[in-house]
Amino acid sequence: MTLSAIEKVQQTDVPKVRKVALAYSGGLDSALCVVLLREKYRAEEIVPITVDVGQGEDEVQQSFSKAKILGVEPILIDAKDEFTSDWLTKAIRANSSYNGYPVSTSMTRQLIAGKVAQKAVELGCDALAEGSSGKGNDQYRMHKVFKYFAPQLEIIVPVRDFDLTRTEEMELCERYGVPVTEIIAGGDDKTMWCRSIASGGITLETELPDDVWLWYTPPQKTPDQATTLAIEFEAGLPVALDGRKMELEDIINELNDVGGRNGIGKIDMFEDGIMDMKSREIYEAPAAQIIIKIHQDLEQFTLTKDEVQFKKIVDAQWAYKVYHGEWYHPLKADLDAFIAQSQGVVNGTYKVQLYKGNVDILERKSPTGLFFPDVRSISSASFNQQLCGPTAQIWGLPFELLARREQESQKVGAAK
Repeated sequence: MTLSAIEKVQQTDVPKVRKVALAYSGGLDSALCVVLLREKYRAEEIVPITVDVGQGEDEVQQSFSKAKILGVEPILIDAKDEFTSDWLTKAIRANSSYNGYPVSTSMTRQLIAGKVAQKAVELGCDALAEGSSGKGNDQYRMHKVFKYFAPQLEIIVPVRDFDLTRTEEMELCERYGVPVTEIIAGGDDKTMWCRSIASGGITLETELPDDVWLWYTPPQKTPDQATTLAIEFEAGLPVALDGRKMELEDIINELNDVGGRNGIGKIDMFEDGIMDMKSREIYEAPAAQIIIKIHQDLEQFTLTKDEVQFKKIVDAQWAYKVYHGEWYHPLKADLDAFIAQSQGVVNGTYKVQLYKGNVDILERKSPTGLFFPDVRSISSASFNQQLCGPTAQIWGLPFELLARREQESQKVGAAK
């Protein structure tokens, strides 16, 4: 027998709670949570907490407008500066990429969870609530951080705990008069670094309309004239654009605009989630694609071979830990320390050309680079090449011994 959405809610036992702090974004999930906390959990007090991580003033205002309809008044916590100065700086220096995804939502979920949990403890709440489903990654990210900052509090995840599908959520929203503003199933999650579109709601057949994009313009609609710009890095971070010293947030915002206009930023990929289930995910991240490409090249320019090779391992582990909700894990702090230590020499200015989805490097300059053409060029006489002959013989000796072993093995085989 298949239960209806309301039957699922009615027949599921729930914990008794008094005062609940809710991670509230104003999206479908968290808005529905307000009603369910009131109607099903019988919470005496609901404390919605909205954390601004750079999703934009329009989105924050929309969440407050919806809250008014729901009869609650959110607490707003401004975490934009912290997200930029602490989280994003680490992400850039770590070339943040989880198999192609420029780690973003996985960071903001943990930042939000930390702020909500700390506020809940401060206000004397006995429970925490959030709107994750049981098929996604955020339930694990939020849970880990909730337990780190408020281990004693009950954790409520209504959408997951009532086993609701998206369609059933929509039915409940209609039943309880919850306004729905989603344009596409799954909605979107926006930060200045990356925007996730309809996570978990994209099939192989889903076609995205051109108007779903915030920054990205399809290459066939981009200008026929290329855009050239210069980006300066200091200690692994962008600090200037076209000679103008700027805050990181402003650089990212400008690159999102100019990059998107030139067809840069679309990511359409298979993603292996925390539960090892593949999903097709759509992102747009113009600034992230531009900055990470240049930063990686600049590291190749300025770090030693051993540093470059080892840092690739560290970067992959960093992205894995953050994606899996472990920003506060001790190992992640250890990785941060190595990455930060490596960045002192990652300085330089790059001139790049943006054209129809491509980022082409036109010019590289670095005061701390390790590329010395006067030594490396085949046109220079910087050292006596004859000295390399004996060195090559020594390097080749192990392979000579391998060949001898093969020959001896063949003799033994022939004798049998």
